[in-house]
Amino acid sequence: MTLSFAPERIEMWPLAKLQPYARNAKAHRADQVAKIAASMAEFGWTVPCLVAEDGELIAGHGRVLAATQLGLTEAPVIVLGHLTEAQRRAYRIADNKLTELGTWDEALLSAELNDLLAEDFDLSLVGFSDGELDKLLAYVPEGDGEEGAAGGSVPPVTIPEPPRNPASRTGDLWILGDHRLLCGDSTSAADVRRLMNGERAILFATDPPYLVDYDGSNHPTRNKDWSASYGTT
Repeated sequence: MTLSFAPERIEMWPLAKLQPYARNAKAHRADQVAKIAASMAEFGWTVPCLVAEDGELIAGHGRVLAATQLGLTEAPVIVLGHLTEAQRRAYRIADNKLTELGTWDEALLSAELNDLLAEDFDLSLVGFSDGELDKLLAYVPEGDGEEGAAGGSVPPVTIPEPPRNPASRTGDLWILGDHRLLCGDSTSAADVRRLMNGERAILFATDPPYLVDYDGSNHPTRNKDWSASYGTT
């Protein structure tokens, strides 16, 4: 098979010469553009923009937005002068859609990410969200997790028995950088004052009463069913 076109050179064009396609259907959120910019800053501009002879973008809208964010003034481009207008419009869609059809081998991906993490590489540069990275880094192939669990399960956590002589006892106050952790009683005003050290809390998360089997209909002081409003706990 002989391709009808193979680029012979990459040209450097001023960013101002590149014109976005008015009907580009691929939206680029601000967070995505920021990730593209971070990737370009780390790896360089590795994929040239594809343009028509008049400078209208065929592929590379996100890279141009990222380049503007980085303060760049030029872009590497390949001119696709052999395409008809209809082919340019179709290729814009194909260029975005075809990459979505691939799938990840999660076992290999997890291994790669864990190796990069071991080398202290900044994984925020690879494009996954923090939540996705957490799941991928903890990925366990099928059969390696809990018995009967589906592939990708996280192995059960073994909770050790408490030590006979615990390192922390009631009244101990731990200073963790800017954070304070008190081993105490949250119902004790004195403990709370000691923990807060004169500061005022911005957020307080609590769920009293503790160790009470309450399903919305058996409140100890009121016989009103709140389950329809709040669900059961």
